Amino acid sequence: MVTIKRPNPNSRNPPLSDASCEVDNDKEVIEPSPPGTPLGIDSTEPLSDDAGVLIGPPRPHSFQAETESDDDAMIGPTLPLPPLPGKYDKEAGEEMMVGPPRSLQATLDDESDSDLDDLPMEESSGIPLSNEIVLKGHSRIVSALAVDHSGSRVLSGSYDYTVRMYDFHGMTSKLQSFRQLEPYEGHQVRSLSWSPTSDRFLCVTGSAQAKIYDRDGLTLGEFIKGDMYIRDLKNTKGHISGLTGGEWNPKSKETILTSSEDGSLRIWDINDLKSQKQVIKPKLARPMRIPVTACAWDQEGKRIVGAAGDGSIQLWNIKPGWGSRPDLHVEKAHIDDVSGLKFSVDGLILLSRSMDSTLKVWDLRQMRNPIKIFDNLPNHYPQTNASFSPDEQLIFTGSSVEKEYTGGGMLFFYDRRKLELVSRIVISPHQSVVRCAWHSKINQIFATLGDKKEGETHILYDPSISKRGALVCAARAPRKKSVDDYEVQPVIHNPHALPLFRDQPSRKRQREKILTDPMKSHKPEVPVTGPGFGGRVGTTKGSLLTQYLMKQGGLIKETWMEEDPREAILKYADVAAKDPVYIAPAYAETQPKPVFAEPDKEDEKKS
Repeated sequence: MVTIKRPNPNSRNPPLSDASCEVDNDKEVIEPSPPGTPLGIDSTEPLSDDAGVLIGPPRPHSFQAETESDDDAMIGPTLPLPPLPGKYDKEAGEEMMVGPPRSLQATLDDESDSDLDDLPMEESSGIPLSNEIVLKGHSRIVSALAVDHSGSRVLSGSYDYTVRMYDFHGMTSKLQSFRQLEPYEGHQVRSLSWSPTSDRFLCVTGSAQAKIYDRDGLTLGEFIKGDMYIRDLKNTKGHISGLTGGEWNPKSKETILTSSEDGSLRIWDINDLKSQKQVIKPKLARPMRIPVTACAWDQEGKRIVGAAGDGSIQLWNIKPGWGSRPDLHVEKAHIDDVSGLKFSVDGLILLSRSMDSTLKVWDLRQMRNPIKIFDNLPNHYPQTNASFSPDEQLIFTGSSVEKEYTGGGMLFFYDRRKLELVSRIVISPHQSVVRCAWHSKINQIFATLGDKKEGETHILYDPSISKRGALVCAARAPRKKSVDDYEVQPVIHNPHALPLFRDQPSRKRQREKILTDPMKSHKPEVPVTGPGFGGRVGTTKGSLLTQYLMKQGGLIKETWMEEDPREAILKYADVAAKDPVYIAPAYAETQPKPVFAEPDKEDEKKS
């Protein structure tokens, strides 16, 4: 079982109140930082969604909120509270930050030079990994995943052309789905998305038409298909080729975004499924038809982003009179198809997951180059995504299985502030991880995987920090730890600690000490060479000279060299006759009386 460490309430950052931070009791009051502060500067008011779940930077009193209210429980580690921006304080002699917010790269550069790097890293205690349940039922890899906002229902779509619906509250220990759908016969399910109110969901398949279902799986309608013989895509009423992705507007239950292999993105109104509201054609270097491989909304529903098949990433701001010209355009952002895009809650960070085995982190204020590239992340499926933890402090994504690598399908967790690996978890040794999600309200991680034979949805949770969801099910089992699991542990050095609490010796010294221990190293016994006592050399813990002097003085008597072997054996004849244990009972019938050889007279004379 993986050891999960939870946040320590007695850390060096004590809880603070939500009130304004007073610099001078009589004069000046510093207000909380406005929205849009750069990464690394916390705001006292977290962002929230419609369900009232905290998904932004955590409040300073997150530990109190976790114990007092289940709905407002904070998930993940808390960050130290930095100084708030304000004016210049003459009495304190400190200069506060003024002007527009700095870029993310400048913030990270300053933090790398500061004393924050000398502090121990926050424990990845917010990652629920101790227990696991598996939802089965698909015969191919699971390529789509959606969890409603309450965390009670799960949708999984697969390459076997079906969608399965799971309900935690009505699920037994068999972990079976209560309904199975087949939107389009012979078309893979590529994306699933719940509406903001979780009363209906969008199903995107390899067909040109997306479908809408209600919460119980009943069909509400499908979008119209365009005329494939019309060359201008803006004149068609719908998509003319297979869909690649789709997502419901997080703020509007009337609006849906879809992307397609026909090279366009379309915004739909569910009240009129016969025509789209807007057709967006990405900017291309040459007039040709290139598929749009991924699309996403931002958290406010005011911006959309799409990735073209040429590796470019383009972003549009939804405003009156806007058209297909992108507001941000990054050419050759990836050298292969982009499989997933994700905005951060504050709208400053964009994640792009690609089939070129990389995950890139972009600062939307400076989109020329990514601020970080995480490589060596194999990806063989065009639906692999990347996402944030509920408190936005961790970035995670899945990886595919390669023939030459035996690590299996993994989940990689990275620290958003330091942009370094925090943890690596093996989900399956033989199946690739495609979709992953971390639900903020129930604090459970979902990962879909599979191969050509079966598909599964793994749910990771921790009974001490997770709520509802998988905990409602009767079947509970600890997750099996793999040798490839990796987790960063904080290192705290205290040279003046008591011997019981001092640092352990280095691993090299521990190995050297173990090698010298014959019990731990299983070292074979060396053959006896030279003089000694009892068949061993130096068993008296002294030198050979000491042994010699003790023998000469009569303190050590070696009687076994002078004793007759026959007499030594016959010493136990009476005991063997009275209480036979081993050999005598076996010959009790055939040879009741043992006969011993008598010494010859010639031998006695010679002796």
